[in-house]
Parts: sequence; structure tokens; C-alpha cells
Amino acid sequence: QVQLVESGGGLVQAGGSLRLSCAASGRTLSTYAMGWFRQAPGKEREFVGVSTWSGGSTYYAESVKGRFTISRDNAKNTVYLQMNSLKPEDTAVYYCAARYSSGYYYREREYDSWGQGTQVTVSS
Repeated sequence: QVQLVESGGGLVQAGGSLRLSCAASGRTLSTYAMGWFRQAPGKEREFVGVSTWSGGSTYYAESVKGRFTISRDNAKNTVYLQMNSLKPEDTAVYYCAARYSSGYYYREREYDSWGQGTQVTVSS
């Protein structure tokens, strides 16, 4: 099983940018579909985006489409979530997740491994 560690969260003003990292150990990420999820206070965890294991395709929730981008650096075994034009409603704990499979997945239960999460706070 792959171990995941997120980093890069913090406090940013509305309109600003952050880049989250998800570093993997134990297995190579090139054979995993990698998803990003987030959980705001008092809300359920929700899908943000996913990168297929080849990195050739990415899919995003409507709420972040055009603002967030997922990328991979297979040499570093790391996946990134670039977040631009941040809004206060993007405030949440962000999680990366991995599934040892091709394809793309939107549901939490479809993922095998999870990171511990990193807090993102967007001030207005």
C-alpha cells in the first residue's frame, strides 16, 4: 500500500494561489489514479479532482474547474494541486487519495490510501 503525505496548505487571501503537494512512498504513483478531496467545517468530504494513472487525463468538480490543476512529477513520486483564484468557500482540509488502478474515480470509497490532510484557509 502506498503512503501519502500532503503539504503546502496555509492562509491566503481571496484571489491568491497555493500549490499543494502529495508525496508518496512505498509504491510508484505512476500506477495509481490520484484524487484530491476536501472537507470544510461541518460538511461532508467532497471530490475536487482526479488524475488518471498515466497522468494523461484529469477531471475536476465544477466548483473548481478552470481554477485548479492537478499535475504529476513521477521522478519525485509526487502529485500537485495548483489552486488559483482562491475563494473563501475553498477553505477546507484537503486530502489526496490513491487507487491502484487505471481510470478515474469520484467517490471516497473507491480509494485505497489517504493522506492526513492539509488545511487551506482563504480569507476575504
